[in-house]
Amino acid sequence: MNWLVKNFLRGLVIVVPIAVTIYILYEAFIKLNSLLVLPTPGLGLLILLGGTIVIGALGGNIVGRSVLRLTEAVFTRAPVVRIIYAAIKDLLEAFVGDKKRFDKPVAVLLSPWADVRALGFVTQDDLAFLSLPGDVAVYLPFSYSMAGALVVVPREHVERLDADSASIMALVVSGGVSRV
Repeated sequence: MNWLVKNFLRGLVIVVPIAVTIYILYEAFIKLNSLLVLPTPGLGLLILLGGTIVIGALGGNIVGRSVLRLTEAVFTRAPVVRIIYAAIKDLLEAFVGDKKRFDKPVAVLLSPWADVRALGFVTQDDLAFLSLPGDVAVYLPFSYSMAGALVVVPREHVERLDADSASIMALVVSGGVSRV
């Protein structure tokens, strides 16, 4: 009986991550592909990917940047749209844009008497615009979630880490079990 339970649990550890990953990729494929209703499976996704690449390339030239500035002007003036657009744009740029924000991994001292630290990323080095000249803004991601918290801490409580940002993010999001 012990052998059955042990091997069943080992099988779960092997099968569940594979199955869930395949399921998520499948669902993402189906959802993205269904945005363009075409008779050939996968063609909608291919067109979306190609279109995104073309738009990205156009965004790098003078005409594309002009159109992008005009689009941003419209989106940043609309009251509710501005909030949604700015949040999504900032989040994407933080991970993959030219202005990556999660590129400064740190350990933040949360409790000096217990030597408790949290891992995060400096997002603002200078908070003088908030009348907090000696403080920095640190994003602390949550485990098993894309959510997190922004904390403002004294600069002396922040220790820079000589580590890859992606590895630190994987470690935190996995609850400390991942070693990418």
